[in-house]
Amino acid sequence: MIRLREYKLQDWSRLRPITHAYKSIRYRATDARFLWQRARKGDIQTIRAAARDRRVLLTIAFSDAQCLDLQLRLTRGLVRHDLHIIADNSVGEAAANENEQVCARHGAVYVRLPVNPWTARNASRSHGAAMNWMWHNILKPAAPAAFGFLDQDLFPTQPCDPFEPLKDAAFHGDLRWAGARWFLWAGYCFFRFDAVGREPLDFGLDWFANHPLDTGGANWNVLYRHTDPNTVPQRPITSFAVLPGAELRQAYCEWRGTWLHEVGLDGDLSLKAKKRGAVLRLLEPALERARLADLAETTLDLAV
Repeated sequence: MIRLREYKLQDWSRLRPITHAYKSIRYRATDARFLWQRARKGDIQTIRAAARDRRVLLTIAFSDAQCLDLQLRLTRGLVRHDLHIIADNSVGEAAANENEQVCARHGAVYVRLPVNPWTARNASRSHGAAMNWMWHNILKPAAPAAFGFLDQDLFPTQPCDPFEPLKDAAFHGDLRWAGARWFLWAGYCFFRFDAVGREPLDFGLDWFANHPLDTGGANWNVLYRHTDPNTVPQRPITSFAVLPGAELRQAYCEWRGTWLHEVGLDGDLSLKAKKRGAVLRLLEPALERARLADLAETTLDLAV
């Protein structure tokens, strides 16, 4: 929430500090009730034990089994990590069952989150609440060596170790700016647990500031305001239209370093199937690299 001294006279004349405070209290109460709910599926104690002292990837999944399948195939073969946890934020049972089956095929850990109070009301708040549930119920009790959150439609295309920059930094990811403030994009953000584990992390929104911060922005006061953004490792981000002849806004995608971001929530929804087809074609070489790398790893394990 914005600090009182940041409100201008016009804000006070419209009683914004009071209305913002009331809404913040209401939002926090809703979030708190959600955090105390039990997972609908997943052995939480076993997952915590598996995550302890390890490098953990976490994906917030939502009603797209094909997308999740692609990411798991790619991260399994191309991304250095110890454990991949899928936090399923899907609404329907059919979609959740498909996601669970995908996780079983690829050896990923599956957690079905409680019913999210924000899903039908605000996608950003729903995503932030899901991240906070995983932080409070899995990560903080487990104390992994490091952890990182991924959007489900973010795909690695080359071998990489996203935890490597944490040797020299407490956290890293893709920076997003709002006015003079910044935060790490919720779709790619990594943290060293010994540096942040004692902090009151909040992956929700900081919505009532003059320049609102999206999902993950509530960590501004906790982490980011104390850090020079120039010290946070970065990678190039390039936007492009994935369909030939389409305008950027119709078939929006991104290259984030060597990772391809489908940006499934943006673009012309009537072109969604064609856009997914184009993304699949772009990912074909990476999927083959991942398959060969996974095969080599499996062969080495059998030999040992």
